[in-house]
Amino acid sequence: MSDILIVDDERDIRELISDILEDEGYATRLAGNSDDAMSSINTEAPALIILDIWLKDSRMDGIDILKAVKRDNPDVPVVIISGHGNIEIAVAAIKQGAYDFIEKPFNIDQLLVVIRRAMETSRLRRENQSLRRTEAPPSEMIGASASFRGLMSQLDKVTKSNGRVMLTGPAGSGKEVAARYIHANSNRADAPFVTVNCAGVEPERMEEVLFGRETADRGVEPGLLEQAHGGVIYFDEVADMPIGTQSKILRVLVDQQFQRVGGTDKVRVDLRVISSTNRDLEQAIAAQTFRQELYHRLNVVPILVPSLEERREDIPVLAAHFVEEFNAAQGLPKRDLSEDAAALLQTMVWPGNVRQLKNMVERVLILGDGTGAIEARELPGPSEPEGEEGRVVLSGALATLPLREAREAFEREYLLTQINRFGGNISRTANFVGMERSALHRKLKSLGVVTSSKGGARVAQVEEAHEAAE
Repeated sequence: MSDILIVDDERDIRELISDILEDEGYATRLAGNSDDAMSSINTEAPALIILDIWLKDSRMDGIDILKAVKRDNPDVPVVIISGHGNIEIAVAAIKQGAYDFIEKPFNIDQLLVVIRRAMETSRLRRENQSLRRTEAPPSEMIGASASFRGLMSQLDKVTKSNGRVMLTGPAGSGKEVAARYIHANSNRADAPFVTVNCAGVEPERMEEVLFGRETADRGVEPGLLEQAHGGVIYFDEVADMPIGTQSKILRVLVDQQFQRVGGTDKVRVDLRVISSTNRDLEQAIAAQTFRQELYHRLNVVPILVPSLEERREDIPVLAAHFVEEFNAAQGLPKRDLSEDAAALLQTMVWPGNVRQLKNMVERVLILGDGTGAIEARELPGPSEPEGEEGRVVLSGALATLPLREAREAFEREYLLTQINRFGGNISRTANFVGMERSALHRKLKSLGVVTSSKGGARVAQVEEAHEAAE
């Protein structure tokens, strides 16, 4: 995209413009009719097009070519020229996306000024798009646990393909970060990544937001699908997409084209589709709130993003990463994490997953009372009354049990928490709790605690038979 295409049915005019532009250091291409023009554009998009409105012996006039260019190559600026120009044609051309309109006979200096400005505007637009992608939410994946390594193995397998990916997992687990990782490591990394917040768009506006619209007074307004052309469209929480829109998206996936709201032209797009949900789509299909055909189109490669509780080993690493991030972005103190604080974070319940952990780190850095290591006492604790120093406050349920049963309940929950904290590693758990490995195995057996594989990681749980016996 480094030359200028000149489209004019008058040979003398197009050659004159070409000679002038080449004297100014521009490379040029010439076309005398619409077929030659469209063939040249489809072979390789030019940096700019100078386009005559009236083209003799052509299937398309200048406005038709302009519409096609703005549909398939929206970043290419088009300067319209015409010997029969009037204000109505100029307004029509600008509404269809032309950069400017010049009437024949034109002033060469005026033409050169318009071309330079159009080229500069196009360059700035591309740089702004590149900058927005650079400043986009991070796509770096952080972790080392077994379940995280399993996730990364799956993500790396799909980065180089164009297959549609469905990311599932609880809210806050990092599904969008995973989607951005796929994009950043794919052959579309330099193209747009456009997010559709399916839950955040009013149902009656969803089609306008996705497909764009055409109106007499405002012309063409591209939608998110058009903005994502050449790159990735990410449907965040796709289960919330209105059922009426789902059938139209299904058609887009099949045909790779659509019509804007209020328009008649077909808009062709080249898209890779990534979707995410924290809901069971098969249940949604049974409830007739999600189309089965769309599910099968989107769910080509299903990938489960694990919850934070399934990757507790990663919590200290993630916390340290967020500290670095907040220090760089907001100038918050750069603090280490003490061993006690790390241990406490690994034993907490995380219904909000990674997002909740990030929010907690930010809160501690803002409200913290020092620049040294973050201590356990600075972390939000359970909403139970605090006892005197050195005492443990019993929960109501535990306090009502006989000593033997209370001791077993405490030991069971304590060991479940520690094993899961260490990713199912019995040796590390034994070392931390101060027991011989063989003794720990015997204790776990007596308490009915077993470990099993889940998402590539070892997870501790109470044996079903033991629960039934109790």
